[in-house]
Amino acid sequence: MTGSTPTETEFYQALADRHGKALQQRFRSARIAVCGLGGLGSNIAISLARAGIGNIHLIDFDKVDVTNLHRQQYAVKQLGLYKTDALANTLAAISPYTGLCTDTVRITEENLKELLAADDIICEAFDNPQAKAMLVNGVLEAFPDKYIVAGSGMAGIGPANSIQTRRITSRFYLCGDGSSDVSQVGSLFSSRVMLCAAHQAHAVLRILAGEPEA
Repeated sequence: MTGSTPTETEFYQALADRHGKALQQRFRSARIAVCGLGGLGSNIAISLARAGIGNIHLIDFDKVDVTNLHRQQYAVKQLGLYKTDALANTLAAISPYTGLCTDTVRITEENLKELLAADDIICEAFDNPQAKAMLVNGVLEAFPDKYIVAGSGMAGIGPANSIQTRRITSRFYLCGDGSSDVSQVGSLFSSRVMLCAAHQAHAVLRILAGEPEA
């Protein structure tokens, strides 16, 4: 029937048919944190939900603003909502059986250990360089057994192929061109931001698949 919601069994069987039963079970058992729900984070979360990740932890303190609409996965009707609430609604519509946890807070050095304790892989998706460094360093120090996948350099209208995934250490991955910054080039385009977000989401899936090389 058009518009009907598949049962949970039907939903995950369709994913298992595409990905393989064993790999889909790994995805379904995983708990992934997305820290920052802007251009990177909103796209990362949607890609993970479409892959059948079982538990997604959404963390952001901000609300949806009109200036977000050109590159972030929000709609006009969601203006003024907290990004955690708006994105959770979108993800629930895409993947109704994904477990969603939301924290509408700013991540700090003081609270990151408590916030991220239950997550397997952390995606850094901030737009502030200092906040990026704080989260990456904090996770590497507090959780040496966890993976962190970060983004750096997706501003401007540079070539798509300059966006890459690099494995910095055994548990730290960095996606982007590594150089472009909006403060220097003055622009962000949805297509290039989405490329970086896709690299981050795909790095997560490869880690879960037991393919850790970048």
